[in-house]
Amino acid sequence: MKVSYLGPDGSYSSLASRALVPGAELVPCKSFYEAAEKLKSGETHYAVLPVENTLQGAVTQNLDLLYANPGLYAVKEYLLKIEHRLIAKNGARLSGIGRVFSHQQAILQCGRFLAENLSGAHVVYTDSTAEGVSHVENMTDAAIVGAHVRAEGFSFLTGNIADEKKNYTHFLLVANGEGELPAHSSRIYFAATCPHEPGSLLKMLQILAAFDFNMTKIESRPIKNSPGEYCFFIEFEGDRAADDVRVVLARLKAYTKNFNLLGCY
Repeated sequence: MKVSYLGPDGSYSSLASRALVPGAELVPCKSFYEAAEKLKSGETHYAVLPVENTLQGAVTQNLDLLYANPGLYAVKEYLLKIEHRLIAKNGARLSGIGRVFSHQQAILQCGRFLAENLSGAHVVYTDSTAEGVSHVENMTDAAIVGAHVRAEGFSFLTGNIADEKKNYTHFLLVANGEGELPAHSSRIYFAATCPHEPGSLLKMLQILAAFDFNMTKIESRPIKNSPGEYCFFIEFEGDRAADDVRVVLARLKAYTKNFNLLGCY
């Protein structure tokens, strides 16, 4: 069993991958797009993608990725607690740091700390948090990584530096093909665009409300090459095997445009 994820080993995605598919062979990738492409080509059995963070909200590039690939389905979810720390070479001091390396999401989630303590430092985005360590070349460099990261010759300069200490990222285990969906589920995830008519979003949500389904998430994304048109990503509680869920999905598909079932888990 192979799982593609945003690497290298030690990234938050690698932790989520191990939790979602224990014992699997992990295949690190340079980007979320590459992880999805390896899944689509059959090189891996699953891909692990983060879709939401409690501080920064939706990971929009992965919402777009799921929407653009209707053959991919989320089959399992995992909530990972995130703890960011500043790591540097042994002997380095916080006051001497001039460059900070990390993934864009980590940089954003530590914005307050960086503004208050390293306002003069140059921030450099990397493909993942774990990769940031490889760019630390001297005593004036540092990287924002997870508290689980260990590297010879390096030590943490700080404790948790995230703007909020209760920081979690929602990961999805993604499979290729509708046949991979579980027989039963606790949640349903879909994306759809609404017709151009008054109250169209309300009408879509009323389909869920009429059957007393609890909506747990809603996000909107502009549709590329279609100015003024938006896609809504919605998650609600339900068992895909239940008759009322089947009826609701059928009604949603009939009413909306470009309806995509994104997953059941």
